[in-house]
Amino acid sequence: MSGVTIVGTGSSFGNENWEFDDSGLMRKRYACINDLAIRGEDRRFHWPLGRRPDDHPGLSELGF
Repeated sequence: MSGVTIVGTGSSFGNENWEFDDSGLMRKRYACINDLAIRGEDRRFHWPLGRRPDDHPGLSELGF
């Protein structure tokens, strides 16, 4: 099981990817968090708040 959340509360902004084991415990956590907000014109991904849409290319597909 895995999850993605967009963080934007307080003074930190960024992206976290979580992976959980079958017991529900976090197995892996990757985080990319900035102390400064990302300006709209600097954003590379645009969709409503929440989970990435299923039809949107993933990071590998976009060359990251």
